[in-house]
Amino acid sequence: MKRIFLTLLLGLLTICVTNAQQKSAAISFEKETHDFGKFKEDQGTVEYKFVFTNTGESPLIINSVKASCGCTSPSWTEKPIMPGEKGFVNAVFDPKNRPGDFNKSITVESNAINSRITLRITGEVIAREKTVEDIYPKTIGELRLETTHFSFVTVYVNTVKKDTLKIFNSSKTDMKVTFENAPSYLKLTPVPAVLKPGEKGYIIGEYDAKRVNDWDFITDKVKVLINDQSPNNSVITISANVKEDFSNFTPEQLKNAPKIEFDKTSHEFGKIKGDEKVEHLFKFKNTGKSDLIIRKIKSTCGCTTVEPEKTTLKPGESSSFKAIFSPGGRKGVQRKSIYVITNDPGNSNIRLMISAEIIE
Repeated sequence: MKRIFLTLLLGLLTICVTNAQQKSAAISFEKETHDFGKFKEDQGTVEYKFVFTNTGESPLIINSVKASCGCTSPSWTEKPIMPGEKGFVNAVFDPKNRPGDFNKSITVESNAINSRITLRITGEVIAREKTVEDIYPKTIGELRLETTHFSFVTVYVNTVKKDTLKIFNSSKTDMKVTFENAPSYLKLTPVPAVLKPGEKGYIIGEYDAKRVNDWDFITDKVKVLINDQSPNNSVITISANVKEDFSNFTPEQLKNAPKIEFDKTSHEFGKIKGDEKVEHLFKFKNTGKSDLIIRKIKSTCGCTTVEPEKTTLKPGESSSFKAIFSPGGRKGVQRKSIYVITNDPGNSNIRLMISAEIIE
């Protein structure tokens, strides 16, 4: 008897679910994937309209259509679609600066029994031919450059690093490029020495870290002269991260290397007034087996530091330096960083933190 009752109940539930499904909206797309094939980047946007039918028995409402990235801009039928009627989801793909194969999805959510459908567009964008403006987007007068930031990235001490920067003469006259205010450790050589109209060239840069009396990230501004004249915005930025190279250290050298240890690497001043200046003493010790050298201490805006009592520490020796924070009109919670550069191969660049909440 119990088995008969359960069978009847299951059958009744099945009928109820079936009836509910039949009375719901249902979305049916003619196709769920479209391949645009190959097309050129400079052809502009391409689009495809995915057509669907409401195959249910209730009005169909599309709640949202979301593309997998900003390069696809979908639109769709926003009014209720009655049973048997058609609607659409329109996918627009912008190929600009997106050469190569693409495979993008569009998620459609509705009140249908099949409430979430994923559509897909694919294709291959053939890259357009780059123009002079694309290759040399920056300008100094009529001299075009691939960039005005000449970055040497990492330069190890006792080495000279070379790199090149592409340039182009977009004028109708010969162009002699020279430089002013270059530091002694930086050599910039234009090739050719004189650029003819429409001619491509490059600047050879040589960064001599042996002559740099500094460490870590270093930037310089160098003025560019064209035919001995200085156009507007005629400055290029030179940057390099000057570091010590520990990669060739032997296990024995690492074992006998210096080691810096701070008693604490952060300090919280708590609440301070806007005109209040606060200080903290960071203490450290050389727990290694050879001399520890403090190469440089630098801090972010709002924080200043005082040179340590000792910058060279024998094994076992300790030292300290003072960090001073001045609100300078800032409000709310402030966090400032202090970087300590040393000859410790395991910790050559340590970040210390100070923070405070500035109140009225």
